[in-house]
Amino acid sequence: MSDVKETSRQTLLRRGFALEYVTLGWNVIGIVVLAIAAISAESVALAGFGLDSLIEIGASTVVIWELSGTGEDRQRRALRLIGVGFVLLAVYLLVQSTWVLATGHHAHHSPLGIAWTAITAAVMFALAFGKTGTGAALDNPVLKTEGRVTLIDGLLAAAVLLGLVLNGVAGWWWADPAAGYVLVYYAVREVKEIFFGDH
Repeated sequence: MSDVKETSRQTLLRRGFALEYVTLGWNVIGIVVLAIAAISAESVALAGFGLDSLIEIGASTVVIWELSGTGEDRQRRALRLIGVGFVLLAVYLLVQSTWVLATGHHAHHSPLGIAWTAITAAVMFALAFGKTGTGAALDNPVLKTEGRVTLIDGLLAAAVLLGLVLNGVAGWWWADPAAGYVLVYYAVREVKEIFFGDH
């Protein structure tokens, strides 16, 4: 029976590693695509989403490191590192959204940005679902938490997408920074859970 459990655990671990490597690869490509789109459209939102991709790369690297070892101390350190990523994301979104609203910065229409954020939202939601389920099956709080990072990445992609579409179609330049404030709330909630919740 124990052999069956160990085999099942190894299968789940392999799945966890695969999900993280896919996330890493997607976000590495995303940084390049977003840099091109942000520069051509002069979009602060797309530049911000590029930073979010960097945070996601860091979070995935932390989970890969944690899955490679065992122990509660290792899990606590990994959770704290992911928590720092959430703090950075919340601060950046708050500063970026406030700056865009205060200056009335208008980005240009970005077909590349719209296409990439639309696809990224779908990919991140699927990856978040896989990580949350695998983390729950492994009883691994780090993988489950990183699944929430990926979910927020998907939500941010959707918010940036909405802002880009509304800016391009209706001229609502303020829609994207407004959506950024909503995401700040989710990021702060995760920071509180990681640093003050019961793991």
